[in-house]
Amino acid sequence: MCGIVGAVSQRNIVPILIEGLKRLEYRGYDSCGVAVHQDGGLRRARSTSRVAELQAQAEQDGIQAGTGIAHTRWATHGAPAVHNAHPHFSAGPGADVAATGRIALVHNGIIENHDELRAELKARGYVFVSQTDTEVIAHLIDQHYSGDLLDAVQQALPRLKGAYAVAVFCRDEPHRVVAAREGSPLVLGVGQEENFVASDAMALAGVTDQIVYLEEGDVVDLQLGRYWISQLDTRTGRYGTVQREVKTVHAHSGAAELGPYRHYMQKEIFEQPVAIANTLDAVTGISPELFGDGAWRIFKEVDSVLILACGTSYYSGSTAKYWLESIAKIPTSVEIASEYRYRDSVPNPRTLVVTISQSGETADTIAALKHARAQGMNHTLTICNVATSAMVRECALAYITRAGAEIGVASTKAFTTQLVGLFLLTLALAQTRGHLSEADEARHLKDLRHLPVAVQAVLALEPQVIAWSEEFARKENALFLGRGLHYPIALEGALKLKEISYIHAEAYPAGELKHGPLALVTAEMPVVTVAPNDALLEKLKSNMQEVRARGGQLYVFADGDTAIESETGLHVIRMPEHYGVLSPILHVVPLQLLAYHTACARGTDVDKPRNLAKSVTVE
Repeated sequence: MCGIVGAVSQRNIVPILIEGLKRLEYRGYDSCGVAVHQDGGLRRARSTSRVAELQAQAEQDGIQAGTGIAHTRWATHGAPAVHNAHPHFSAGPGADVAATGRIALVHNGIIENHDELRAELKARGYVFVSQTDTEVIAHLIDQHYSGDLLDAVQQALPRLKGAYAVAVFCRDEPHRVVAAREGSPLVLGVGQEENFVASDAMALAGVTDQIVYLEEGDVVDLQLGRYWISQLDTRTGRYGTVQREVKTVHAHSGAAELGPYRHYMQKEIFEQPVAIANTLDAVTGISPELFGDGAWRIFKEVDSVLILACGTSYYSGSTAKYWLESIAKIPTSVEIASEYRYRDSVPNPRTLVVTISQSGETADTIAALKHARAQGMNHTLTICNVATSAMVRECALAYITRAGAEIGVASTKAFTTQLVGLFLLTLALAQTRGHLSEADEARHLKDLRHLPVAVQAVLALEPQVIAWSEEFARKENALFLGRGLHYPIALEGALKLKEISYIHAEAYPAGELKHGPLALVTAEMPVVTVAPNDALLEKLKSNMQEVRARGGQLYVFADGDTAIESETGLHVIRMPEHYGVLSPILHVVPLQLLAYHTACARGTDVDKPRNLAKSVTVE
């Protein structure tokens, strides 16, 4: 989602700020901007186009300085428009903010009491020029400013309700940026006689590898060659200095080259064999310690699993529920994180709370995790792709998938590597609970190690999927069907088609057809069916006949030995092999390809679909 970059240096930092925004483009945004301390005042450039356009605008306007902040905004309050784009200025009550400014600020997150603060500040004479919740923070800091920016920020922050990461500087104090976080990620980058702040260490790749991961409530004062971090002591009501570890982080130096691929999403689909192999690289046997020190003790204590996730990660958790209950014999529930935290539930301190997130910064999932802990459920584990993320730091145990940077908004390789991590968790819990024999362990490990080759064979089906995509591109609706542990895979396939092609798609358990969705079936409604050769195949065939009897067009991904043949109204692509309980990992790949090539045929922005963000760091 929104991205922040800030810097204090003796050199011109505008190229660093712009390059940092480019590295954060994958998060999704609809406007961007940069502000600097130049010639004794504040200057800024803002755009509702891409960062490249902002760069050209800044160069044309001669914007350059040693102190500044930059931002990519994903609109929440107020439409995507230049006057709503960050950075926001404040110049005091009644001042023409558009012409000048004293305070410049960028913000990630949502301020829930912004209406109340807006009314208060208007009564004091402050002029608002945007519809954003962010502008109230700039005015609030300006109201408290009396010569010390850190003091003004520290006075303003307790008035804010909600989530935020902010970076702010002042016209009257060159070479100083103050930043703070509460509920939104923020890192400090330590350089040589210069310091940086960003919402993601990736934004600072190539600038510094010395990173401090700021904790909840941290306020950092950046100056030339030095910095201070402070926290509010709730007992005294005063801020005190705190120490945070400086870590050497070798972040990705930028988005990987596309190579022969048209889009990052296509590249990432084809990187799945390598991503799965890397995720399994250190696995020589099944052991609870794959998930961290003390995992065996925790696994012995738990009697149920609660999975918390959002979006694609929720579907990986929904798949894992089938594995956990059938293989590990442990009761499992899967909750949408944004719903779980707001409903009454029955806590069980013997529950293993599992969070799933590609970025490890998903706001709803982190909040749901904290809610579970507040209810006394302290056995926590995360499946995550970023080892330095907030989610990993918040959980007692972790399994880090090694998918590498995922740039496309629609998740692909992160999803399949999550499934691998969740299957390993299933086996580790089964082993701890006495449900995994040595023979079963050897068989599952053999199948896992063969997965990269099996996925590569599925990717070879791309030409057949392209032929289908040309038909799908002319449709406006689609239905996806699956049964058993392939129902979540149907859900994921429908989500992918929605996300990037803008075709309305939904998924159902195939057995539910006659309970409603069959009314939608016509020749104009393609019905995609996931048909592995499992115990539910004959039931699924009956469901397919229900579609054909109503004139529907079936598009079936079938295992080779299912005896389903192509004919009029029935289109079949054969999967290379049946893969048993790991079949969902294979069957999701052609669904990813179908969504991708359909989006290409419709000419949509595949990597940056409208209205969506990669890392959802607001509620």
